[in-house]
Amino acid sequence: MTGPLGGVRVLELAGLAAAPFACMVLSDLGAEVLRIDRADRVAPTMPDSDPLSRTGGRQATDPLARGRRSAAIDLKSAGGVDAVLRLVGRADVLIEGFRPGVTERLGLGPEACHARNPGLVYGRLTGWGQDGPMAQVAGHDLNYLAIGGALHAIGGAGGPPLPPLNLVADFGGGGMLLALGVVAALFERQTSGRGQIVDAAMVDGVALLTAFLHGLRATGAWVDDRGANLLDGGAPFYRSYETADGKYLAVAALEPQFYAALLAKLGIDPELLPAREDRGEWPGVSTRLAAEFGKRTRDEWTELFAGSDACVTPVLTPGEAVEHPHNVARATFAEVDGMPQPAPAPRFSRTSPTTPTGAPAVGEHTTSALSDWGFSAGEIADLVAAGAIAQAVGHAPGDGS
Repeated sequence: MTGPLGGVRVLELAGLAAAPFACMVLSDLGAEVLRIDRADRVAPTMPDSDPLSRTGGRQATDPLARGRRSAAIDLKSAGGVDAVLRLVGRADVLIEGFRPGVTERLGLGPEACHARNPGLVYGRLTGWGQDGPMAQVAGHDLNYLAIGGALHAIGGAGGPPLPPLNLVADFGGGGMLLALGVVAALFERQTSGRGQIVDAAMVDGVALLTAFLHGLRATGAWVDDRGANLLDGGAPFYRSYETADGKYLAVAALEPQFYAALLAKLGIDPELLPAREDRGEWPGVSTRLAAEFGKRTRDEWTELFAGSDACVTPVLTPGEAVEHPHNVARATFAEVDGMPQPAPAPRFSRTSPTTPTGAPAVGEHTTSALSDWGFSAGEIADLVAAGAIAQAVGHAPGDGS
């Protein structure tokens, strides 16, 4: 592997969404990530006609699982737990995304793992955190946004709060924050020689992402009404507008000079509009600009604003984003497993990551990975015979893939 995290070994106890995203980021940056999948999810057969066959129930085109190998281990068996603890002895990081207490009940909690490897960085990702009155309550991205204070501010005037997909809590305040925490703990370990637990809670991450918002509220520059503020669509110069073809433009002319450029391109005399700072007039100005943007198509406006400082860009679909000239020039997307995916980020001047490999089949590398991590052929055979591990059908044991 290449990248700034080359040489770092990570064990991932397979889960959903946010924790796999954190592992994807670490893998993208060069870490060797071994995904521990459930042994009962290994596909029993592998017909070519089955679109799920390559992954034993997980699509081969899952970007969140890219860039690592998969070992299928039964964590409910003594042999499987012991095998993972042996892997822990050679790992730098372990990441899990279960409810608090689950890995302890499996015999793979921090205490057991640190007994095998005191230098292990033990990354834990949950919605509510490892403690607190809601620690054991089920939840999803939207719930963490709600309790973290971010969801209330998202949505149009007079309407309900709108989910910003699951980008903010799951991936931004969850997976990305965990990846940063792991890297920080690895950095600290260089001095102390000791590992530690990284408790990444999505509700904490959401709150952290609202730091700027709290600053605005403290100065009176933000009110709690949706669609009435500078950055929530209330300002006529910071929102999206529909074009003649039913598509949209993103307008972000926040500063006065950019607002002036916007009006110049639209052919509107600023003297005929209320003062830019007059919030009471914002709805009327928005209506005026909406009428203007409705006269041309999105692409016509895009061409008109190209190269200007009016801060106007087309709102692209994910498919269109892949083809945008700027993204193409920067190789922002890469083809993996025959499909476009976001390329590793950020960029590095010396230790550039390579294009990641595709998502593995569940248990695709069980025997080869365990061999690489110090298990003998006899030990692997005994674990297979005991049902503690499983090798995916169609991938020869010891194939090294």
